[in-house]
Amino acid sequence: MLTKPVWITMSQKVLLNATEVNIILHRLACQLIEKHNDFSNTILIGIQPRGKYLANRLASMLKTDYKIKNLQLGHLDITFYRDDFRRSDKPLEANTTEMNVQVEDKKVVFIDDVLYTGRSIRAALTAIQSFGRPNEIELLTLIDRRFSRHLPIQPDYRGRQVDAINNEKVKVNWVENDGEDAVYVVKS
Repeated sequence: MLTKPVWITMSQKVLLNATEVNIILHRLACQLIEKHNDFSNTILIGIQPRGKYLANRLASMLKTDYKIKNLQLGHLDITFYRDDFRRSDKPLEANTTEMNVQVEDKKVVFIDDVLYTGRSIRAALTAIQSFGRPNEIELLTLIDRRFSRHLPIQPDYRGRQVDAINNEKVKVNWVENDGEDAVYVVKS
């Protein structure tokens, strides 16, 4: 059973520790297997920048722990498809799109770390059209910040649902990038 959040400082609390993240990742992997079986017609796509860590981890887990062969994985940069692209005074840093897969008539699973307003997913829906027309698109997210949506977008697979208010930020750390697997709620 998952533990309740623990306060680290006055402004930050642990929502998930490394063990809890690992348990959730295994659950999400099993849910994907249940729906997509051998993944012969499915492509996992990590939404850049932070969704790639979750996508890579799930792909590795599916291949290693669950012996899924021929798993297709891509990373999609949505920077120039965002509706707030031209609203920022500071230049945005584009990420790398790595799409060595054909999405035409395939089932696509978008993977992102946090679902907040839904605007990143809307941008991903537009961006994927540059690579073909998928037969079906699903959404997997580690953290679902409900009550924050600006668009009618909901995940098909969610690791944990969080009720964070607008002045709170959900921060996901990955060992590959941040030196630890953990999820924090940070008060601004």
